[in-house]
Amino acid sequence: MPALVLLGAQWGDEGKGKATDLLGGSVDYVVRYQGGNNAGHTVVVGDQKYALHLLPSGILSPGCTPVIGNGVVVDPSVLLSELSGLNERGVDTSKLLISGNAHIITPYNVTVDKVTERFLGKRKIGTTGRGIGPTYADKINRVGIRVQDLYDESILTQKVEAALDAKNQILTKLYNRRAIAVDQVVEELLGYAEQLAPYVADTVLVLNQALEEDKVVLFEGGQGTLLDIDHGTYPFVTSSNPTAGGACTGAGVGPTKISRVIGILKAYTTRVGSGPFPTELLDEDGEALRRIGGERGVTTGRDRRCGWFDAVIARYATRVNGLTDFFLTKLDVLTGWERIPVCVAYEIDGRRVEELPYSQTDFHHAKPVYEYLPGWQEDITKAKTFADLPKNAQDYVKALEEMSGAPISAIGVGPGRDETIEINSFI
Repeated sequence: MPALVLLGAQWGDEGKGKATDLLGGSVDYVVRYQGGNNAGHTVVVGDQKYALHLLPSGILSPGCTPVIGNGVVVDPSVLLSELSGLNERGVDTSKLLISGNAHIITPYNVTVDKVTERFLGKRKIGTTGRGIGPTYADKINRVGIRVQDLYDESILTQKVEAALDAKNQILTKLYNRRAIAVDQVVEELLGYAEQLAPYVADTVLVLNQALEEDKVVLFEGGQGTLLDIDHGTYPFVTSSNPTAGGACTGAGVGPTKISRVIGILKAYTTRVGSGPFPTELLDEDGEALRRIGGERGVTTGRDRRCGWFDAVIARYATRVNGLTDFFLTKLDVLTGWERIPVCVAYEIDGRRVEELPYSQTDFHHAKPVYEYLPGWQEDITKAKTFADLPKNAQDYVKALEEMSGAPISAIGVGPGRDETIEINSFI
């Protein structure tokens, strides 16, 4: 039962798409298990660049079946647009499977998300405004709309009515917005049913049968560990569980079937949106990392906040996910610095703290404690083996591995599919 989980070990945007794509040729299924179109992956294949927002990265691998699991929230218009765009570029999308239990992002979820974030003002979370949080809230409040509801107009109408009873009160009385008509929403959602029908399946059954047949299944998380609703920097988090445990609930497989958990680490650190970020750089080094690394959100288009590598959050990710391996990405971005700071601990109110503080207050006041490692000037994008790297680059990787608590089994030295050094096989 070779089941692997691949997830972000920082605040997202670590390069999960490239890692998943590289494994795609060796796996039979790639499964998105949480999140929605608030997550984006950039995959470079030859001279072609693909920006994926909702679809699993495995959709670019011909022999792989991409799956959207029950833990994902699906905006039908975004999904169909993404499928159409790939079809126009010659990508076969016919093997896609979508869980009938996945929840639908409705038009009113998007409206509520946007007006709520504006209402919060300076206290805003930094959401993408795509309706993700309100859709997960509806799911927990048991007024959510699932993919399978698109095929029973009576049930769909009842559920939309139930959801809008409260939402229209909030929209009209609190936010001074017009009420949303039930019939209009139902008509729009029913319009997607026929186009989605060929993809809808009992994905829990499909995936468990695949594992029983010794097929290789890769579970792909969106966002990152520090954005997990339970284990991230709450409240500046996403609305689901990108951590490894989320793969089990978001895809319907038991934890005993997971054989390997791979964390994606950027060679420095970035985050998008509001919230604490101890190693954030507001100087020319931060701007250089942003420029060289192309640090702009795939989905949001927002500039990413940039900072030096934080070994404290890497250790935390190892612990909460049970990581067996790391994939280190964007090592090439650090070429050219004379020395490279690495955060090895925090200083909080005069105390040295080497593990992530559980207190939100402490984390907000955390100041990085740096060690400085010698940099390198050589171009590393053509390196094919670890030995091809300059000695200082090798030492940097070894230091990060020791600080982070799990072996680094692959290193990204450029954006291309072939610009990767594989040290240990993941499968």
